[in-house]
Amino acid sequence: MATPHVIRADSIPAEMTVPVVIVGAGACGLTAAITLRDRGIDCLLLERDHQPAGSTALSSGFIPAAGTEAQRAAGIEDDAERFADDIIAKSNGRAARHLVVAYTRAIAEALDGLQARHGVDFTVLDGFLYPGHGVRRMHAVAERSGVALMARLERAAIAAGALLATDALVRELWLRPDDRVLGVGVERPDGRIEHIGCTDLLLACNGFGGNPALVAELLPAMRDAPFAGHVGNDGSAIHWGRELGAAVADLGGYQGHGGWAVPAGILVTWAVIMAGGVQINARGERFHDESHGYSEAAVDVLAQPGGTAWMVFDEAILTLARGFPDFREAEAIGAVRTAADTAALAGLIGCDATTLSATLDGIGHAPDRFGRRFQRPLAAPWYAIRVTGALFHTQGGLDIDARCRVRRPDGSVFEHLAAAGGAARGVSGDTVEGYLSGNGLLSAVAGGYIAGRTLGN
Repeated sequence: MATPHVIRADSIPAEMTVPVVIVGAGACGLTAAITLRDRGIDCLLLERDHQPAGSTALSSGFIPAAGTEAQRAAGIEDDAERFADDIIAKSNGRAARHLVVAYTRAIAEALDGLQARHGVDFTVLDGFLYPGHGVRRMHAVAERSGVALMARLERAAIAAGALLATDALVRELWLRPDDRVLGVGVERPDGRIEHIGCTDLLLACNGFGGNPALVAELLPAMRDAPFAGHVGNDGSAIHWGRELGAAVADLGGYQGHGGWAVPAGILVTWAVIMAGGVQINARGERFHDESHGYSEAAVDVLAQPGGTAWMVFDEAILTLARGFPDFREAEAIGAVRTAADTAALAGLIGCDATTLSATLDGIGHAPDRFGRRFQRPLAAPWYAIRVTGALFHTQGGLDIDARCRVRRPDGSVFEHLAAAGGAARGVSGDTVEGYLSGNGLLSAVAGGYIAGRTLGN
């Protein structure tokens, strides 16, 4: 793929002009478009794929939010300050505080607005807490999938009057020498470059997890890990930022996942772990506190013999897990294996039965040697899924202010250029451990909502 680039000129040979162009029709871009249309501002979404999908469609589609109508309906007491504290704690204080405050305050407004004005109904997941969250705050549409979330957001955006062009790969950003936005150059399927003028521009396009060169440069620990994200995460925003002289931040932050089923190549919901499941390596041993988070678990799993481990759980957890579409899909393709007793499980894993028995017997009510507390012991029959660690989405990108305007290294902003979602720094800090469950969609939806209120003024 050709490297995207910036063109400096006094004007753009535009074939059409709109007030706001949005690069990328994922959850971030669609939320921004809906917000702009709520304000009566015309906008055009440019999506490289034939159908909007992106990283959101590959995710579980769960959005963390505090103080929503859905939480209140479920009797959950929560607020933005408590949510912000959880994000800061998970990142060991390394997350961008101005974005943490902005996003945790905006996300409830964003979800409540989508529900009240656009028919995107949310419920709060029940039965367990995701790692790092003090209360239940994961919001999902009824289908509990990223594909369903994307479909609802796309319908809402089109119904609100947003324009959407697919098979539209943005190659060029056009700016005047004084950094005033002029528009974009879009490659169409026949190879022709179409020029579109605009006053304001939102980069809601991608991270860089699908660019092996940038991963090797910026995330060496994930150099050889499978990439489980969207191929469109090619780092365009990083390339444009470097050409523009924009600031970048938190490039060492990323979302990993320690539950990527092999060889099936499918995500296994971390609900299996949070409901009491464990990870066991080829020696028949546990090797970490699985409840710390699925992101850092990717590194821990990759460090095990063969770079793999087994997610092991029992029948009660199986029943809960079947409530999640990704788990049902994993089960349907044979990724979930069954063992009647510990000896059979040892044979499946290929480990010593005595070692495995001691490992499983050590799961109980008291904190274990990793500091994890279990609500109950596990019991045969056993269910197991072989997994590895994978890279899902990068969490660093263009530096932005609390209104999602792109910053320069001196802290000044490009007044009419915004970034959010995968194109911008998130709220996970600059390490894998800083990722709090749902941070990616928090940044996408809250960032899109804020950008939609910033642009067009």
